[in-house]
Amino acid sequence: MNESPENPGKAPVPWFARFIATGFYSGYSPVASGTAGSAVGVLIYAIPAFQSQVVLCAASAAGLLIGAYVSGVMERSFGEDPSIVVIDEIVGMWISLLFLPPSIATVLAAFLFFRAFDIIKPPPARQLERLKGGWGVMLDDAAAGVYANVAVQLLWLLFPQMMG
Repeated sequence: MNESPENPGKAPVPWFARFIATGFYSGYSPVASGTAGSAVGVLIYAIPAFQSQVVLCAASAAGLLIGAYVSGVMERSFGEDPSIVVIDEIVGMWISLLFLPPSIATVLAAFLFFRAFDIIKPPPARQLERLKGGWGVMLDDAAAGVYANVAVQLLWLLFPQMMG
């Protein structure tokens, strides 16, 4: 077995799995890697085609599946839910923006709510985090994305003039 120079005794992680799992290496941010990964999710969302609900739904679903796989690969080499893995934050950020009209206020509110829910992990997010095989990495952030999305939907309903 070829050993990983970062983790002696562990198999090296294929380049592409590491690239995707670390959110194009944003997970190596020396501070707040989850926030850096969320910011990458916002930057990708800023691509005009990504604001299409069909594209965002497809990307979220594909990202969830691919993310579970690459997160599992990373866990085998780096241990449970390594901080460098941020594909979960990217996908969670996209979920927080689903079915919302694109605006700076929407993105800012979704970002803040998502980061808060990702940190707090209200039920069932905390329980989902315990799942194995990369699913725990992904599904707790998917839940945080759903919570954030509902919170922003409520803001839109209550304060439409501020959100537009």
